[in-house]
Parts: sequence; structure tokens; C-alpha cells
Amino acid sequence: MAYANILIPADLGAAAPDRIRLAADLARRFEATLTGVAAHAVPAPILVRDVYDAIDQEGRNKAQIQAILEQAHASFARFAGDGIRTDWRWCFADAVAHLVEQARAADLVVVSRRGPGDEDPGPLGVTPGRVLMEAGRPVLVVPPRTVSLKASRIVVAWKDGPEARRAVSGALPLLRGSDKVFVATVDTDARHGGAEDVAGHLARHGVHVTVHPLHSADDAGSELMRFALLQDADLIVLGAYGHSRLREWMFGGVTRDLLDRSPLCSLMCH
Repeated sequence: MAYANILIPADLGAAAPDRIRLAADLARRFEATLTGVAAHAVPAPILVRDVYDAIDQEGRNKAQIQAILEQAHASFARFAGDGIRTDWRWCFADAVAHLVEQARAADLVVVSRRGPGDEDPGPLGVTPGRVLMEAGRPVLVVPPRTVSLKASRIVVAWKDGPEARRAVSGALPLLRGSDKVFVATVDTDARHGGAEDVAGHLARHGVHVTVHPLHSADDAGSELMRFALLQDADLIVLGAYGHSRLREWMFGGVTRDLLDRSPLCSLMCH
């Protein structure tokens, strides 16, 4: 099992160059296609005098959006570099909706973290939480100023359930290429919570893996990130927990913590 197509939104924000370089490096490692995606809806005409004015406004608006999308394409090509297969998918549409649509033919989606203190990616940017919950694919969330992902030491945050099982499956290409994997559990018995079983499953794939029950903590997200940093890991794999409320996605504590402030890359599945 390997990644054959890695999908990445190509916006014009400050975090985009590093994220594209990181995704391109993964594409080279797995001999995958790197597919850049960009979309922006065309604004509707406003304060029109007549139908001709409306047509004229629509043409100007479309040309302006087209220029932004072409700029994003050039940026994607530049930072993806040489030596990999690339594809480009653009559309006059909502950026997240287009990315989610294109994810149907991807093995992994790579997005930037967008916590409260992170920079705005601009008009082509996507919300990682919405992508995570709607794409139906493993989503790699990359913190700012992260230019590479060795994934040599990986922490699997284990809580038995469909989300965590899908996350482990979606991360398997990276897990199999790692030097060491730490299956970490918080507030659960490692044996009865299935951590030992999932460690055995990974061992059958040739993974060097150990199980680590973490100390109980009110702030499980902080405990998990602390443990990952102590192990010199650069990737956390976990299931994402959340639900929709009034058209907004509401997340569980650990999921929200990592989406907002994880200093490490996080590979999540819903």
C-alpha cells in the first residue's frame, strides 16, 4: 500500500510554499502524483443598470478570479519543483467544496493548520476542519513553517473506534516507513482499549512499535503533544471526532487542540 495521488490546495497565503514543498517531497517518496487544487466563486454583479451592465460586470469579475487562479497555478508549479508527476484542477466554485470533490480520487489531502494565531491564507484558502469532516480521506494538517515530514518517529493517539481505525489505515504507508511508532492511550486501559491489538497489527506490517499508556490529564490534547515532543516525533496520527451544528463543525477536545495549535504534523481521519 502506498499513496498514488496526493491532493493539496494551492492558495496564495504565506504558509502555502512550505506546505507545497512538503507535499511534493511526499509525492517523490511514494512516486505519487501531486495534484494542486484551487477554486474561487465568481462574485455576482451588484447595482446593475441593465442586463448589459450585468453581463459586463460578470465578465470583469470572472477575469479577475481567473487571474488569481492562474497566479495560484504558477505558485504551485514553482514550489512543487521537478521530478514528480503533477496535475492541476481549478474551478469557479467554493474552495472547500471543490477540494472535497477532488478528494474522491486522492489517497491523502494536505492542508495547513489554521489556529487562532495563524495567518489568513487569503481568498483561495480552505478550512482544515471542514475538509477533514467532509472529504472522506486522510487529511494531513501541517503547522506553519514546516517544510518537510520525515515521519521517522510517529505517535498514534489510540482511542478505539472507527475514526482511529481509519486513521491508522490511512497512515499505513508512513507507518511502514518509520523507524519507531508509539501507540499512546489517554485515560484508557491499553489492553482493553485495543492498543495492544493495534500494535500487533502494525508489527505484522513490519513496524517497530511500542504501547504507552499516558498519565490521565484533564487536557488530553496537551498531554498527547507533550508526549510526542518528548519522543522526538514529527507526526501524530489520530481519529477526528466532531459533529455538525448549525452548518458549523464542532470538534472534540483533542481534535480541536491539534487543529488549532499542534506544533507537529497531524494525520487525521473522520
